[in-house]
Amino acid sequence: MELSQVRALVTGGASGMGRTFARSLARDGAAVAFCDLDAAAVEAVEAEARAEGLELRGFVADVADEAQVVRLVDEAWAALGGLNLWINNAGLFRDGLLVRKGRDGEVHRLSLADWQRVIDVDLTGPFLCTREFAAKRIEAGGGPALVVNMASISRHGNQGQSNYSAAKAGLVADTRLWAQELARYGVRVVAIAPGFVNTPILAGMREDVLQAAVKRVPLGRVGEPEEIYRAVRFAVECDYLTGTCLDVDGGLRL
Repeated sequence: MELSQVRALVTGGASGMGRTFARSLARDGAAVAFCDLDAAAVEAVEAEARAEGLELRGFVADVADEAQVVRLVDEAWAALGGLNLWINNAGLFRDGLLVRKGRDGEVHRLSLADWQRVIDVDLTGPFLCTREFAAKRIEAGGGPALVVNMASISRHGNQGQSNYSAAKAGLVADTRLWAQELARYGVRVVAIAPGFVNTPILAGMREDVLQAAVKRVPLGRVGEPEEIYRAVRFAVECDYLTGTCLDVDGGLRL
């Protein structure tokens, strides 16, 4: 697809990589909407875009809530006059070891609530969004479209991330499956798996932990959101790309 023909929605678009994706797509000529849970952050991103001469349509929605996703697709579709790009970027962490023995000898467990919330947002959310986006495309007569699923290097398994690793591994599996199922309707599905990227989440890491992680990256640094956007743009513009996962991780292997 040509970027000038793109009508996109980015989930989790009020911060981090999602904010970069939304603003960069708009700068490159696409019509763009985004959603986030934080209403104040949504308004702030819209205001920033207007100050730059860009138009971004923001919506408040929880991607793990079926009714809110259905409403989001309908409202964004109406606002942009259709959608042909959906970026499943919204995600969260609730890190913790499966079990660990504390200094007091007590055994602590990863809570079911922390497990379930990550699965709900990082796996069920993309399922709901992709299902509703694809259904809307089919009802409108089909045509070229793309779903980009933001996966992670953690899909290979990362200590302390049982929930997150499971969600991202499942998302890559679903990427391949949905690409096969939706190809007949003109919908491509691609996953992008970043490594360590310079986002507010990474900035919240302890400095010693971050530096130890960076030492494992062959390129010797973290990635920038703009570099991940280039992979998104490639997926948009390469019409023969589907059913695969693009690793953008500086060569890191977990």
